[in-house]
Amino acid sequence: MCNCEKADILSVQSMLSYLSQNFRLPEPEQIHIYDCLESTNITAKEMALSGAKHGTVVIADRQTAGKGRYGKSFHSPPGHGLYMSIILHTSKLSYSTPTLVTALAAVSVCEAIELITDKSPKIKWVNDIFLEDKKICGILTESVIMPDSADIPRIVLGVGVNFSTPATAFPEELQHIAGSLFEAEKPTTTRNHLATEIMSRILHSDDHHNEKEMLDKYRQRMFMLGRTVIVTGTEGTYEALAVDIDDIGQLIVKKKSGEILSLSSGEVSIK
Repeated sequence: MCNCEKADILSVQSMLSYLSQNFRLPEPEQIHIYDCLESTNITAKEMALSGAKHGTVVIADRQTAGKGRYGKSFHSPPGHGLYMSIILHTSKLSYSTPTLVTALAAVSVCEAIELITDKSPKIKWVNDIFLEDKKICGILTESVIMPDSADIPRIVLGVGVNFSTPATAFPEELQHIAGSLFEAEKPTTTRNHLATEIMSRILHSDDHHNEKEMLDKYRQRMFMLGRTVIVTGTEGTYEALAVDIDDIGQLIVKKKSGEILSLSSGEVSIK
């Protein structure tokens, strides 16, 4: 077995080394790797506004201002995480809504982890990946408003994975919530390999599953279905039963009153 820790310097060449007949990646010049960025999503949005091609990827070893949904910070220390953003042109996507794009990313991350490790991650609606009750990955989907209304709309899809971050590297208030793919053990693969698998699945999703198959995989990995959850959204905070995922990736919940709601946004936690 190779020494994955020594081999785990993020590089395009290392990612290309994992290519096989089952892999397709962007052109090498479309993969941009940085030692440090404020946020890969910020840089990717700037590139999108400047005309970057579909499938352009931005990766950083460290982020100084990584963000999740609702502006929450995403702790991004160097050397231990995979922080990446992919520029998507909506005309080249078979997925019709940002919620479905987020679901695709969540399934892609889970499948990539399952293929190259012995781990079985689960999904917390709408955009978090959990392993052994701790969050190891966050996903942030952002629309880019192009200056020319004739331009094809863009989506920037951000994926942040805690790959081998030790618990002590997280702020104290996050140590009971945040975890890593390889937290208490030596990695058996590399960040480059994981990045390759995730990129391939997101950019060539039709090779792996159609929309219905993707949503079925999303539901299968959703650990909150059938459980009572606490929802915080436009209607305030309330308890409800998480019933299902609909055909556009929304969470269907049933309130105590019997009212059925389909959620496209909001914070949901297990009671």
